Amino acid sequence: MIFSCFFSLMHFNVDAKTLIHAGKLIDGKSDQVYSRMSIVIEGNLIEDVREGFLSANDYEKYIDLSNHTVMPGLMDMHVHFGGEYQSKAEAPLKVEREMEAILATQHAVVTFKSGFTTVRQVGDSGLVAISLRDAINAGKVVGPRIFAAGKTIATTGGHADPTNGKALYDYSYPVPEQGVVNGPYEVYAAVRQRYKDGADGIKITVTGGVLSQAKSGDNPQFTQEEVDAVVSAAKDYGMWVAVHAHGAEGMKRAIKAGVDSIEHGTFMDDEAMDLMIENGTYYVPTISAGEFVAEKAKIDNFFPEIVRPKAASVGPQISGTFKKAYERGVKIAFGTDAGVQKHGTNWREFVYMVENGMSEMKAIQSATMETAKLLRVEDKLGSIEAGKFADLIAVKGNPIEDISILENVEVVIKDGLVY
Repeated sequence: MIFSCFFSLMHFNVDAKTLIHAGKLIDGKSDQVYSRMSIVIEGNLIEDVREGFLSANDYEKYIDLSNHTVMPGLMDMHVHFGGEYQSKAEAPLKVEREMEAILATQHAVVTFKSGFTTVRQVGDSGLVAISLRDAINAGKVVGPRIFAAGKTIATTGGHADPTNGKALYDYSYPVPEQGVVNGPYEVYAAVRQRYKDGADGIKITVTGGVLSQAKSGDNPQFTQEEVDAVVSAAKDYGMWVAVHAHGAEGMKRAIKAGVDSIEHGTFMDDEAMDLMIENGTYYVPTISAGEFVAEKAKIDNFFPEIVRPKAASVGPQISGTFKKAYERGVKIAFGTDAGVQKHGTNWREFVYMVENGMSEMKAIQSATMETAKLLRVEDKLGSIEAGKFADLIAVKGNPIEDISILENVEVVIKDGLVY
């Protein structure tokens, strides 16, 4: 039976062995959809996956999902808990960090309920996601596994410089520890501070961005020496590097340096794609954010005037870039940029990916096994197989036939706990 309180944010523990009957199973690795499968969970791990329905009499806990498709918990590699973009009229004059932390907790719950049991937070005001990660891991609040980058690193005036748009005498010049760097020496100071803060990885903005208070959305903003220093310092501390990039030149500098992923990739050219294939660099497309800003750019006064033309030009381009990159063979990892658009709408990225040429199965794998590889946790997450963490979701119907059913996740299991 399926318990009606899955999303009351209560859970029951499955320390005893639990048997799940899955009518259909997508394991995150194979291109096959399996039928009539049994999954055995002990503690927080998957103990066994067997063909056919094992007898429920031999297990203390039994979950009947024989009318569902069971899948690995989904993983989103580009979220921003703590905020959601609002129009000029709706946006508050200020958002204190305390409010950002409260909102981040809410966003984590909404995202978790929608089937995403793991996320990568690529930038906030500092320690919000790191603290939320620790609270979730300690069982104090409910939410997905979080891999956090802490405060994004930018150059002076670049995308993620927090003083952009402020009057000259209204701010103090930001230092590397606050996420603004110029030159390799300052890069090392910023990366080491994030290690000290407890970040899992590093996020940098090598080109301009759409929503920042700056004119260009695609100009290169890190020198080759600076991005080389980011990767060198991050490798010293075992940290991944995610790179915000719209323009091709900034992308190519980052790929040559050895970063792990390119986010957005709007104006990616053939050379950049070939470099990504050569270096094994992942592409995190965030089509959802592109669609959102393109649509909102049509509305007068939704964006500041310095942002509107960037949103109108960048937004519509991402889907075409995704289609071309996928066909060329660039590795794709699922990511939405939720926080630009509303949290909990992450499922729409699947629809956009399929509309732009990716098969339903490959789209699901991009949010399971491929994302696990990007995070370097493929030995623990990303698929339904013995020895991995028991992170599972279930939906009615078959997402291979209709990917949009992922909007309605009915069951979420994380670490062997049913929510």
